[in-house]
Amino acid sequence: MSRTELFDLDGKIAFVSGASRGIGEAIARLLARQGAHVIVSSRKIDGCQHVADAIIADGGQATAMACHIGEMEQITAVFAQIREQFGRLDILVNNAATNPQFCNVLDTDLGAFQKTVDVNIRGYFFMSVEAGKLMRDNGGGSIINVASINGVSPGVFQGIYSVTKAAVINMTKVFAKECAPFGIRCNALLPGLTDTKFASALVKNDAILKTALQQIPLKRVADPSEMAGAVLYLASAASSYTTGVALNVDGGFLS
Repeated sequence: MSRTELFDLDGKIAFVSGASRGIGEAIARLLARQGAHVIVSSRKIDGCQHVADAIIADGGQATAMACHIGEMEQITAVFAQIREQFGRLDILVNNAATNPQFCNVLDTDLGAFQKTVDVNIRGYFFMSVEAGKLMRDNGGGSIINVASINGVSPGVFQGIYSVTKAAVINMTKVFAKECAPFGIRCNALLPGLTDTKFASALVKNDAILKTALQQIPLKRVADPSEMAGAVLYLASAASSYTTGVALNVDGGFLS
């Protein structure tokens, strides 16, 4: 029996935002191991370059590009660079996100509200628009939005973050429906509690962690690498008839 080529990404160009650490780094490394040339992106070039260098040292192909997706001019600039350098984009992973405030919803600060919306909604939306135009010109592609279980079941003291992640789930369905004629698929990953710096306020607090684990049937926190396999499925030919899906990878939390 021969091995399947369903997960083969040879010749594909993939862009992963928020890829300097955590879930984004795990995704970038796996896509590169499967043959994709990965554009490693986050706000600061140093972190991107570190991950890109590690991918190259492992025999993969990677390029570092800084982009703060909360800044519209940076989105425009990075896609101009992608067009010039590669002329195509096959896979977009919208993973960069922000959650600057941990408080009761009544204490939401306007600045924190605006920052969260600018990155998590506007950023994902226009990254998808720009990627979608490139994909349309080249016969199709796959967009994967990293949302959250909070988009379905709001997290305590994570009000506006939860609202934005619910918007990402609906946004995924919008792009799936409207971009299907161009051969573009769009799906969402909904991670559960994962051991990252981003989730450190939850993972490092013993009281919060104990309460959280009581609601997770698998009774543990996920490793970032456990999110990457689901993204590989959504990015590859293995999911060629899958679009508009919100895939829970949450240890059973939403079950």
